[in-house]
Amino acid sequence: MSDSFEKREKGEETKYSLDQELVFKVDARRNKLLGLWLAVEFGFKDDAAADYAKEVVVADLNEPGIDDVVSKVMNDILGRSAKISEEQVRAKIAEFQEIATDQVRNEFPS
Repeated sequence: MSDSFEKREKGEETKYSLDQELVFKVDARRNKLLGLWLAVEFGFKDDAAADYAKEVVVADLNEPGIDDVVSKVMNDILGRSAKISEEQVRAKIAEFQEIATDQVRNEFPS
């Protein structure tokens, strides 16, 4: 009986781990898309755009939630005097969350 319980527990742990990995991949993809969108808005091209997108992805590793990313990009927006509001950034985050979720689900079907 305990063997069955241990197998079930192991299965739940594995599922949780995979779910967390997918969440991480979706968030990273969302942030990359945000960074690429802003790179275009800032006039970055090619490697500079890719490098900026990586900076946005890394910014999300500072603390849980999206506020660290919003803070980073809003500072960048202000530093470049770009006409993009925090409301627009948050709307793009929501849009890119859906896109990233779809993309990751298609790459890693359950």
